[in-house]
Amino acid sequence: MNEKEIKKLIEKGESHGVEFKESLGLKDEIGENVSAFSNTNKGLILVGVSDSGEIKGVHIGRKTIEGLANYIKQHTDNPIYPKIKVETSNGKNIIIIEVDEHNEKPVFFRGKVYGKIGKSVHKLSASEIRKLAKESKKSYWDEQVCEEADLKNIDKKKIKWYLKQREKHRNIPKQIKISFNQFLKNIKALKDTKPTNAGILFFGRNPLLKLSSAQLRLVKIKGKILDGVILDRLDCEGTLWEMVEQAEKFLKEHINFMGFRTAKSFQRVDKFDIPIKALRELIINALIHRDYETTADVRVFIFDDRVEIINPGTFPKGVTPNRPLHKPVNKILSQYMYDVGFIEKYGSGIVGVRSLLKKNGNKDLNYVLHEIETKAVVYSQISEVKIKKVGEKVGEKVGEKLTENQKKIIQFISKKPYVSARELSILVGISSRKVEENIVKLKKKGLLKRIGPDKGGHWEVVGK
Repeated sequence: MNEKEIKKLIEKGESHGVEFKESLGLKDEIGENVSAFSNTNKGLILVGVSDSGEIKGVHIGRKTIEGLANYIKQHTDNPIYPKIKVETSNGKNIIIIEVDEHNEKPVFFRGKVYGKIGKSVHKLSASEIRKLAKESKKSYWDEQVCEEADLKNIDKKKIKWYLKQREKHRNIPKQIKISFNQFLKNIKALKDTKPTNAGILFFGRNPLLKLSSAQLRLVKIKGKILDGVILDRLDCEGTLWEMVEQAEKFLKEHINFMGFRTAKSFQRVDKFDIPIKALRELIINALIHRDYETTADVRVFIFDDRVEIINPGTFPKGVTPNRPLHKPVNKILSQYMYDVGFIEKYGSGIVGVRSLLKKNGNKDLNYVLHEIETKAVVYSQISEVKIKKVGEKVGEKVGEKLTENQKKIIQFISKKPYVSARELSILVGISSRKVEENIVKLKKKGLLKRIGPDKGGHWEVVGK
């Protein structure tokens, strides 16, 4: 770390990962900080800098650094051996102590355990110490053996798909001279002769039969409250990546579609009211970071004015929506998703979502945090009162008189090109048969056009 970097660090002030100590006379406070960083997250302690950020400097004798290292080692349990170095700024010596988060927690200092909350260091209670110890010894859910499954539950076609995608996205060639079982062990999909939870959830045949808690459900609700009329719903099936693909298709069918003309070229631009890529990223985040040891599902609610994505579990220690560090709850699932290109870069998910929303003109991503679940809220860009009466304009443009129901069908299809006949029947207030009859008439008038197949295709309003 050069002098310029040190000054920049000091200018930012104390934070979740940086502490200032004015002198070596504050050895006990230094030790408490070592314990706190060891139990919470990696951090730096700068000795010779006041709380206000003034560089005071410290005198460095022949055994100063050795004595400080021994003091920390002797008074911590588990013993901590931090990296200690001396740097110079404004002609004054600053001792920089680098402390890594410890694998075996808790780390005591003089018989007490400390942790970090924001900028503050606090002494942990007995219950907090027990929780810390339990979390430290706990193995990750995705690396545990799936007791209900055996090797026959692994689908070789899905392994081939994974290898193909991994080679395509990460340039990792297939391993030729290796047995199937050994390959599964190498990627932590198999322990001895039993598949892991990650192996079943990513490569399994009907994974939900073995892991029923790994459910993803999507619901389209009319209105803005949870007890509104349910227009459509989807209970996703299959492996984790198959559920993501199903969810994306459902989103395309139910997120508003909007069109406008650019100020420069006046060309028509059509786009989704909420970027599908942003919603997909949030769903992937929910699936790989959720707590699978609870029976709750990952739920996606699509309202008229927003989309809510709720997953069981909370952010890991040291991670917040505004500080989205790469600290996966399920390391193996996270790695698999990265391998196949579903995750572009570690730790970039929330940052990428915020960038997509800003570019699309949406409000910033909002998180509602609870002790047992996390809710991500993405707001719609338009409200019902702002939607143009496209049906009337299209009818006027081609000189056709449309019925009220036909106008409504045109309006809803203009907003949602992937809308189903069942949903249209609820939105318009007529039977599915009547919807289909009106669609036939609108096609004959040249006002509607079907793009793609009946299943997976979408509608296009002609002459918008």
